[in-house]
Amino acid sequence: MELRNGDRVMVVSGKDKGKESRIAHVFPRKNKIIVEGVATAKRHTKPRGQTMQGGIVDKDMPINASNVMIVCSTCGPTRIGHKSDADGHKRRVCVKCGGDL
Repeated sequence: MELRNGDRVMVVSGKDKGKESRIAHVFPRKNKIIVEGVATAKRHTKPRGQTMQGGIVDKDMPINASNVMIVCSTCGPTRIGHKSDADGHKRRVCVKCGGDL
């Protein structure tokens, strides 16, 4: 999986199509990611002890990584390509413009 925590992505399918936000967490084995403010569900929590309050909390749920595209700062949503430096380090590049991601 080529997506990382903190990447700026746009949702390209599903009920939140068109939303743009950052990746909060990545689950590579399940091919799922959690994007801030996308696929939120209501979680009913029970009060625990005297300090924890109960109530309804919005929780971001995981979505499939294939439902998002990374956003390049110059050309918008794009795919990820790879190039090697002179030192031999691989880096992620934008397929459209060739700039670093």
